[in-house]
Amino acid sequence: MIELFYETDFELHESQNWIDWIVESMKNEGKNIEELNYIFCDDEYLLQINRQYLDHDYYTDVIGFDNSIEDDLMGDIFISVERIKDNSIQNNVSFENELARVVIHGILHFAGYMDKDPEDKTLMTSKEDYYLSTFSLLKNQ
Repeated sequence: MIELFYETDFELHESQNWIDWIVESMKNEGKNIEELNYIFCDDEYLLQINRQYLDHDYYTDVIGFDNSIEDDLMGDIFISVERIKDNSIQNNVSFENELARVVIHGILHFAGYMDKDPEDKTLMTSKEDYYLSTFSLLKNQ
């Protein structure tokens, strides 16, 4: 089950399409979504989480707390809508495209993909690109 929470005035449009896409993407990875929460927030909200739980003092677009057990994915993924807006402008992509990339990036970490070293980052990016290409809401952009 996937639940969406909003700690800002942003709200995900066509949310069931997003949920279905996430579920299908993880099924493709051989994973089951047991209990997953996406929390959409602003920069300051996510900065406080970054400071409190990760001892990092900088803005970021996504933080995940993974409680998965083997192939059953569970946890919380926090996404800063402000970072997504800024990153979409910087990367010259639509807000929806950048949001989808971060949404799938967070859950790919839970599925076992990492992005710290260059080889892992290349694989992570290719997975993101693949799943973005399957998302019907992005195909008309």
